[in-house]
Amino acid sequence: MNYSILRNLILVVLSLSAAMMLTNCTASPSAVSNNTGAYTSPVPDTNAKTLANLQEAYNGESNASAKYLEYAKKADAEGYGKVASLFRAAAFAEDVHAKNHAEVIKKMGGTPTADVKLPEIKSTEENLKAAVLGENYERDTMYTDFMIEARRTGNKDALRTFNFAKIAEGEHAKLYADALANLEKWKGEKMTFYVCQICGFTTSDANLQKCPVDFTRKEKFEVIS
Repeated sequence: MNYSILRNLILVVLSLSAAMMLTNCTASPSAVSNNTGAYTSPVPDTNAKTLANLQEAYNGESNASAKYLEYAKKADAEGYGKVASLFRAAAFAEDVHAKNHAEVIKKMGGTPTADVKLPEIKSTEENLKAAVLGENYERDTMYTDFMIEARRTGNKDALRTFNFAKIAEGEHAKLYADALANLEKWKGEKMTFYVCQICGFTTSDANLQKCPVDFTRKEKFEVIS
């Protein structure tokens, strides 16, 4: 046999073998096994982190609602009727957030769970300080980070409920800060607040016509005092 032809045949065979090996190395497997011997999808659940974030948010809102109701009782006992009304309004708003989070959790196949643990209930002034810190953290850090992840994975439902909560928490922080800075003026009789039942936006503005976040008419707001 002509050695030149033989050499060319060998080169062709080697090239084909190399191509097949490269294909096998780069191809995505249809399944991978775990240590139980079962097979699972090799594609990671891109919404797993967002689901965990929703659970964390649901737990946080559930705890905040319970905590604020206790803060309201303390404020009433100390004669800060307006502060007590604010805490009750905020508690209702946190319930709205928890409900919204729960709906998305269920839609994603999860079960909303909360472990409610009340903190030490201190003076109204101290409770307001704690509330400001908590609301600022949720607005500036927690919900901001959660929204980044939800946006990355394209989870519009999670993004919506996180955004609703983030905006409302910002309003709560402002109201708490005002009460803290003018505590003596927040003494006395109860005060009326209006809470959007869709997003939890909270205001004392009786002239507000609709929610600035989701445009719900004020007639559908929860009135709390």
